[in-house]
Amino acid sequence: MRTLPSIVLFCLLAFVLSIAHPSFAQPSQQKLLIGIVPEMNVFKQKQRFQLLGEYLSKKTGTRIEFTILSRYGNIINSFASEKMDGAFFGSFTGALAIRKLGVVPLARPMNLDGSSTYQGYLFVRKDSGINGIQNMKNRKMVYVDKTTSAGYLFPLAYLRDNGISDTTHFFSTTFFSGSHDAAVSAVLNRKAEVGAAKHSIYEGMRKSDPRVDSELTILARSAWVPSNGLCVRKDLDEGLKKKLKAVLLRLHEEPEGRQVLKQFGAIKFIETTTKDYKPVFEMAAKAGIDIKTYDNSNK
Repeated sequence: MRTLPSIVLFCLLAFVLSIAHPSFAQPSQQKLLIGIVPEMNVFKQKQRFQLLGEYLSKKTGTRIEFTILSRYGNIINSFASEKMDGAFFGSFTGALAIRKLGVVPLARPMNLDGSSTYQGYLFVRKDSGINGIQNMKNRKMVYVDKTTSAGYLFPLAYLRDNGISDTTHFFSTTFFSGSHDAAVSAVLNRKAEVGAAKHSIYEGMRKSDPRVDSELTILARSAWVPSNGLCVRKDLDEGLKKKLKAVLLRLHEEPEGRQVLKQFGAIKFIETTTKDYKPVFEMAAKAGIDIKTYDNSNK
């Protein structure tokens, strides 16, 4: 006859302990699904993020699972459909996600050269005869994706800044490469005469392939915009949000974390807020793009 009251008492005690001591409670979330934009070859991306995922899982107590999107624009649509908890957004996809999805920026990496921002490069083949906007008309242009700052937003803003209002019909042919390294390769291999890409990817290829220096030249550079940073959904558990941010910001403070950063190709992570995306919003305005209503699909 005393069994039922004992069970009730035990349950009540467990409930009280779970409130007083969070360690007695079940974790609010067992897994975080984080998207990654395809700024470079997918195999390089997987290798770059592998140790980071393992380290974050260990330190937060929540399994971190990365998913690499096939296209930049997919990350906005997939964020909701695949129920992602966060993403390493590019600067333009980050700006879009802030305005359209209400995501919250947490942190972004500081590059090996000490910068935490990047530029867009507009480049051409040296033998193309192109030395400015005046002889780009009716040439072949390669963009990266409709949701990249360096690979699309910047060249559109550049054209409009130079008096080209009809950017759609200015070039004879335009196409999307899907990644920054592929855009550089397209111009190198004569599939396009003009290209746009992220400066860090271009500079990386420059070091490994002497053809970049001997065959290409940079005609214009964009304003600096924030490097790809982690943003999370606005309704993510506040405790988990703070823990994730704290772990990223302290990565460089211990040996294991520094090994993670070495593979990731960064010095450390720094705090990031919506204010850091101001140059992107300004670039979009120059390009004639309304971020809130922008169609990010590549057509």
